[in-house]
Parts: sequence; C-alpha cells; structure tokens
Amino acid sequence: MKTLSSRENILKKIKQALAKPVPLPFEETSESPAFFINEGELELQFAENFAALQGRFSFCSDEAELAQQLQTLFGTRQWKKLFVNEQNIRELFARQQIELPPGINLADCDASITSCECLIARTGSMLLSSAQTGRTSSVYAPVHICIAYTSQLVFDLKDGFELIKRKYPSGIPSLITFASGPSRTADIEKTLVTGVHGPKEVFCFLVEGR
Repeated sequence: MKTLSSRENILKKIKQALAKPVPLPFEETSESPAFFINEGELELQFAENFAALQGRFSFCSDEAELAQQLQTLFGTRQWKKLFVNEQNIRELFARQQIELPPGINLADCDASITSCECLIARTGSMLLSSAQTGRTSSVYAPVHICIAYTSQLVFDLKDGFELIKRKYPSGIPSLITFASGPSRTADIEKTLVTGVHGPKEVFCFLVEGR
C-alpha cells in the first residue's frame, strides 16, 4: 500500500473535513464546518476561517481540476460575462482552454476573477494589492473569484506584510487590501447585512502547487 506524504495527508484532510469540499454549484449553507486544526496546517486553517466568514472555499489538486470546477460553476450559475484583468490568469485560462468573452467591462460583469498576493490562514483573508489585481477588480463586481496556490499561504498578517516588502523592495504598492468573504455592514439598524458595499459572494479556489 502506498504511503501518503505529509502534504497529501493535509490535502486529504481538507476534502474530508469540509462539510462539502467541492459543493458545486456551491449551495447556500448556514453551517460552518468544524474540525481540528494543527498550527502547521495552513491549508486547513485558511479553509475553516474563510468559510466561517461566508466565503466559498474549494480545493483543487491541479490546474486541470480548477478548470473543471470553474467551468461547472460558470455553467450552473449561467455566468457568461467574466471580467479578467490579469495576464497570468488569462494565460492560465488559455492553457486550460477556458474561453473568455471579449470586451467585458467591470461594470457589466457577472463575476470578476483575480489572483492575490497571498492567503492569510489565521484570519481567512486574501491579501490583494493594486500592483497585481488593480484597485477595483475585487470590489465592484457582484461576485469575486480568487485563484490562489498553496505556496501562497502564510500564517499571520505580519507574514503577509513581510512578503509584500520582499516582493516590492523599491516600494510597496499604493493600495493593499484584505478581503475576507462577502462585504458586510451593520449600519442598518445594527443588523449585519452582507453584499452591500462590495461583492455579494466571494470564492477562493486553492490550487496545489507553485
């Protein structure tokens, strides 16, 4: 019997621990998955904290599985107007034969797809910067989809800031944003409402590798 590596064990735990690890078409649920997390298992910690903030998390073993999940999601939701502003994501889609409609602007899109600088496991947050995703791609669309890799996971906020400092030694980007699930506000009669000042849904597809 083949012995699983520690990495494979972690990824197996993600799929087992999440109530519905790949619940396409991502059905609504009010229940947060609960499972034990070791401090070193950043994938599990991010998945739990992101889901607790009403983010929709999905793990992909490689880019081919990512493409399959995305195409199923797009088809189920009938999303045809997809806004992609980053060349690296366009190249990824080209490799996986995912067609992007031409001429889609952010104001009219069904969903915006971005990368991120890193994922913060402790808070379940995606660290975004204007140098990579721009200032508006993750904010103005009704749905934000983030594609990240397991190599981009860090533990805490300070680790994310250190990563930014190392990556941009000549000067940090003019805007750094932490996105943690759908936008929310309690300004309306002190009742928590989501999707008021930003995306109503936020997806994170975590891909093994890089």
